[in-house]
Amino acid sequence: MLSNIVKFLKNLNSNRNPSEIANAFCMGMVLGFLPKDNALWFVVFVFFLFVRVNKPTYLVMILVFSQLAYIIDPLFNQVGYTVLTYEKFDGFFGWLLEIPFVGFTKFNNTIVMGSLCMGLALYFPIFILMRLFVLLWRKKVAPKIGDTAVMKALSKVPAIQKLLDLYSEM
Repeated sequence: MLSNIVKFLKNLNSNRNPSEIANAFCMGMVLGFLPKDNALWFVVFVFFLFVRVNKPTYLVMILVFSQLAYIIDPLFNQVGYTVLTYEKFDGFFGWLLEIPFVGFTKFNNTIVMGSLCMGLALYFPIFILMRLFVLLWRKKVAPKIGDTAVMKALSKVPAIQKLLDLYSEM
């Protein structure tokens, strides 16, 4: 896990496309929000593995947003209830439940539906913000952090030096 965090930080400063990092962040957010006990999570997880994104960022963000999801579960529940009880979707959801194996996705659970809807609704705005963040990080923040006295002092600590060596090897 530590190596994924180090790779994430390295990719923030590398020549990688900022859109790949932002996309991985958003995909990790969608999967982090979804409950992990259903087939929908596994299908989306495998699908996202085939998309060209920054994999360390993707994995780290799944873990980060999984921890945040418990805090906003009441909001997911309310959004999911609103979507699932919307009258115009009754026929569609009934039809989906008749398809074999679709029930294993637990899409009819209010928290699953709410977290999926919220993740998809936040995808594009968060993508734009993360892309801007990566660009600002590379131009403004990263050069200033490396030149601080604190960073120079920390680089002399053996444990920090090993992390920096690991960081520079990747």
